[in-house]
Amino acid sequence: MGMSKRVKALIENAYGNSVTIGRATKRQRVLDLIARLRALDSDRGLVRIGPADDGGYLMPDDLDGVKAAISPGVSTESRFDLALAERGIDVYMLDASVAGPSIQHPRFHFEKKFLGPVTAGLNVTMADYCARVPDFAKGDDLVLQMDIEGAEYPVIAGMTPELLARFRIIVLEVHGLENLFHEFSFDLMAGVFDKLLESHVVVHLHPNNCCGVAVSQGIEVPRVLELTLYRRDRAGFTPNVSRCYPHVLDADNVPGNPSIVLPRCWR
Repeated sequence: MGMSKRVKALIENAYGNSVTIGRATKRQRVLDLIARLRALDSDRGLVRIGPADDGGYLMPDDLDGVKAAISPGVSTESRFDLALAERGIDVYMLDASVAGPSIQHPRFHFEKKFLGPVTAGLNVTMADYCARVPDFAKGDDLVLQMDIEGAEYPVIAGMTPELLARFRIIVLEVHGLENLFHEFSFDLMAGVFDKLLESHVVVHLHPNNCCGVAVSQGIEVPRVLELTLYRRDRAGFTPNVSRCYPHVLDADNVPGNPSIVLPRCWR
């Protein structure tokens, strides 16, 4: 019988984040994945889109010609979407947990749905949702900004390489990264990251300071991490050996929480 969540919580409270319940992922596999996810510099600079605090993201300065953005996970923060709309980009928003975005704009298009691995009930796949977007049918480049509290893994796993390649820039908040230390979940998560890396390059990493850092086998992993990915055909890429962390445009997501500096093994 598996160990109960209560027992697991008691052990982790007593011994800290270094305890892994279940079969642990081999240390080198975790390090190799982290190495693949290290950010590279592109020959385009980074700009901050949206607010100076939570809800703003760093993106390549390459939005000219982007016609639409897909933005699942609306919640109560829409200033990133507003910044895109004010640049003339239509923003297609979906979130079944809210009645609509907290602010309005003529370029906002909201649907009360969740992204999911199948289209049924309140759930819709990324492919089925994008098929409803006029600019998608025209073949124009899109932007994807996704913060859907852990559902990002099955959603991306269900996307075809052709669909992923339609997004010039992907801004993704990934959750539960401490599960990389568990062999059961590592393969699914690593498969999702490697799928993204087939067509895109990571150009920025920013730990969300909402949930702290997990440690196992001497490896530090932010529990929640923002990634910006840039399509490979849009620029040249080089290792960012001189980049400082945090980036000058970065800001804490939760001002009252301790700041988290990107752990050295991620740089």
